[in-house]
Amino acid sequence: MFVKVKTFLFFILTICTVGMTTAEIHHFKPAQGYHTYAVREPVLRIKPGDIIETHTLFSDYFTKKDGSWPGEAGPIYVERATPEDTLVVKIIKIRPNINIGRSGTSLIYGSLAATTTTPMLNDPIPIKCYFWKIDAEKMTASLDLPNSKMKQIQVTILPMMGRLATAPPEGQAIPGGVPANFGGNMDTSDAREGAIVYLPIFNKGAYFYFGDVHALQGDGEITGSGIETTAEVTLQLDLLKGKKIAWPRLENDEYIMVAGSVRPLIDAFRIAHVEMIKWLESDYGFDRWEALQVFSQVGAARVANVVDPNYTVVARFPKKYLPPGEK
Repeated sequence: MFVKVKTFLFFILTICTVGMTTAEIHHFKPAQGYHTYAVREPVLRIKPGDIIETHTLFSDYFTKKDGSWPGEAGPIYVERATPEDTLVVKIIKIRPNINIGRSGTSLIYGSLAATTTTPMLNDPIPIKCYFWKIDAEKMTASLDLPNSKMKQIQVTILPMMGRLATAPPEGQAIPGGVPANFGGNMDTSDAREGAIVYLPIFNKGAYFYFGDVHALQGDGEITGSGIETTAEVTLQLDLLKGKKIAWPRLENDEYIMVAGSVRPLIDAFRIAHVEMIKWLESDYGFDRWEALQVFSQVGAARVANVVDPNYTVVARFPKKYLPPGEK
């Protein structure tokens, strides 16, 4: 179980409360994936507070070296969502539903390899494809290492959602691999069971997309992929009415967080930290410069990815240092 008892009970109470009101549980089976985030005909329309029991998309990408990425599920239209609001995504469950996960090297992605955006004079790294064996009951993944001293390794998995997005502004269609202010391919391992993700809304209805489950991924996603797999997913979508945010935010039992995505890496770092200080100032009563002082001493940062078209940094502020009663 990957949620703390407090968070788990919160979700149970949320589900029970929703069930006693007008909210619905939607059993949604996506049939088509999209390779861009954009405003298009919704595959599902829901009300704020509704719960979606669903799964991410499968393709031969997960079983073949030359397979094709299945795309992301969506868009889901949220009634009454406007650009003056914030979309709230509560991640209730992520559970792998196949026994295989794929990772490997690439000529497009990777922080330690020459790519089209980071050209080098040395020869390209070899293209390698690795297939991990996933045990969803034990929550482990194992990989054969035939060329290493230890011939196999087993790791504990921590499933996460690599891609959570609303449709971008101004009629744009942005490739699925891109993270930005609308969310997208942030690839942060903080987006896991028990977390809440807050996304800016740029279009009426929000047009929510999801996908790209990683059974496990280290900070930076340095090879260009986590242990890519598919999963049964339960999400609850809600709204913060009249509340606008500039960049994605996250929350779990320990931290409030902001994700900034851009290149170069230092600017992604700046975005995340500037937005966190603004959040502490506007919502938690901190003086701006006192927030900077406290954040400088107790803050943490996660480099979520340094491989995507935009890099992502997540700034994290410990909840235990928030004002009493607001943690």
